[in-house]
Amino acid sequence: MRTTTLLTALLSTSVAGTLLLAAPQNPASWNLRIEPIMSPAATDSAQPQLHVSSRGVILSWVERNGPEATLKFAEKNGTAWSASKIVASGKDWFVNWADVPSVIRLDDGTLVGHWLQKSGADTYAYDVRLSYSKDDGKTWSPSFTPHADGTKTEHGFVSLMQMPGAGLGVVWLDGRKMAAGGHVAPGGDGHGSGDMTLRFGTFGKDWKQTAETELDVRVCECCPTAMAMTSDGPIVAYRDRSPEEVRDIYITRLENGKWTAPKPVHADGWQVPACPVNGPALSARGKNVAVTWFNAKDDQPKSFGAFSSDAGRSFTTPIRLDDAASLGRVDVELLPDGSAVAAYMEFAEQRAQFRVRRIRPDGSKSDPITISGMAGNRGSGYPRMVLSGDELVFAWTDRDTKSQVRTATARLPK
Repeated sequence: MRTTTLLTALLSTSVAGTLLLAAPQNPASWNLRIEPIMSPAATDSAQPQLHVSSRGVILSWVERNGPEATLKFAEKNGTAWSASKIVASGKDWFVNWADVPSVIRLDDGTLVGHWLQKSGADTYAYDVRLSYSKDDGKTWSPSFTPHADGTKTEHGFVSLMQMPGAGLGVVWLDGRKMAAGGHVAPGGDGHGSGDMTLRFGTFGKDWKQTAETELDVRVCECCPTAMAMTSDGPIVAYRDRSPEEVRDIYITRLENGKWTAPKPVHADGWQVPACPVNGPALSARGKNVAVTWFNAKDDQPKSFGAFSSDAGRSFTTPIRLDDAASLGRVDVELLPDGSAVAAYMEFAEQRAQFRVRRIRPDGSKSDPITISGMAGNRGSGYPRMVLSGDELVFAWTDRDTKSQVRTATARLPK
């Protein structure tokens, strides 16, 4: 199978990750002042994730020391990051630029971390491992999995979330129906033995699993998932895979105790016989939902955003985010006024940039603001963004010299 010529070119281009303090072309439209802050991550760090809790912002990342990988995190509840803490380490981890570990804090203060651990000799034989801490990361529970199939196949691309009331919700891609070690890698033939599925599990206060449900029987094999909480319940976004190899972004919602039949955010009709490794992002406030995603239909790589005012039952016409071409790797945060900040990677004039812009449900958008230059290859991974109060927090991997996670903030304009 082939990937698109333009997509291959975009993924192989390298650009230095120099921080830029750029403003929009028209400052009156929307003006952010990007302020870099000292990162708690050491060199040889990558795979950043951000999470917001009532105590502030959590940054997690992976540091490498030879064959050993370590998941670390730090918290920001003022102007600086705390000292880093270790969640877990291993020499048998599966470490990937897009399938990224995470750390979140639940409403009762419990920290939860996840990472990927090899389960067999095949390249894509690995499990999701979960662990929790009730003492702010001083000690962690023995690790466990949300899947009980025991197959030596791919399990990853996890989203974690606080469930209503108490407990943890987990979404992941599950390869148990594929052949041992089954995986359709980017650039592969797109026809594995069996299909990748999307699954959901929950854990209660006693950390006993209370559910494991199949949400979709055939999904794209290696695109990150997204999950958010609306006033009507959880919503999950992911990249579907039709029998005709159409890989559009789909939504499913937990409604009256049951997951709804998956439906597309928008019928892009992007037919591609390989996984683009480019997942969606979600943000929710009450019934308002914002979603961002990438496609390269007709060899035209673009990023889009759309809104819902009915908890994800329907969405507005897509709004294009990039100006020239995009690498995707999107993120999104809804603002209190119903608009959203959309993050994406722009590719223009042989440069890749981590950018944001404000978009509105009526389709209007601000001029773009560049957070940082980035490497255009996969080594730069996924840049991240969260909103905590009136402050946006950004994290990305700088590949200018050695790989290192960088961070910055910006206050929302008054």
